[in-house]
Amino acid sequence: MAQQLLMPKATAIWLVDNTALSFDQIAQFCRLHPLEVKAIADGEAAQGIKGLDPIATGQLSRDEIARAEKNPAHKLKLSEPKVRVPESKRRGPRYTPVSKRQDRPNAILWLVRNHPELKDAQISRLVGTTKSTIEQIRERTHWNSANLAPMDPVTLGLCSQIDLDMEVEKAAKGRPLPTAAELGATLQSAHETERLTPNEREEEKEIDADAVFAKLKSLKSSPKDEDEDDQY
Repeated sequence: MAQQLLMPKATAIWLVDNTALSFDQIAQFCRLHPLEVKAIADGEAAQGIKGLDPIATGQLSRDEIARAEKNPAHKLKLSEPKVRVPESKRRGPRYTPVSKRQDRPNAILWLVRNHPELKDAQISRLVGTTKSTIEQIRERTHWNSANLAPMDPVTLGLCSQIDLDMEVEKAAKGRPLPTAAELGATLQSAHETERLTPNEREEEKEIDADAVFAKLKSLKSSPKDEDEDDQY
């Protein structure tokens, strides 16, 4: 990636005000038209823009400016950056090596079964496939559906566990909360459990009363039996 000048107009303003460079030299360095640089010098253009010192930003050296001031034919060159910024990778479908492409249908089947919340675009990013292939596997119309076996794409080396977790987390954020029917709730509400008929309440009371009296009788009879044993 070719290095580019930061804020060309602001740099041109600083060079016009602080150097003896020609308009052509400044225009060539800042990628502007010479007439535009002349308008900046006359105060007719770029009003309100503050000049940017290219020496302070490390884009131009004092020696390079002095060399260009002595030789009007010299073209200014950008200084080499002290820190290299890595070029951002182009976002797009993941490239899958030829040796692993035969495993993609198995990975798609695994994702469809184990993570139904994932969208087709997310599956496509993870394993580098097309939406039509995903639909065929989802609908069991793929030409090799009978021989497919679900396999973890991380184990197959088609994606990393971090990428898979990120896609699953994104899908979970947009998913609505499950309803009680989906969760398979079996508990009844308190209102339903308290809706007993009068007969049911009386039967429960009678059963409870009999059980209580039976326990009391057994407790009373046990001390009496012990006294009789002591007499003998």
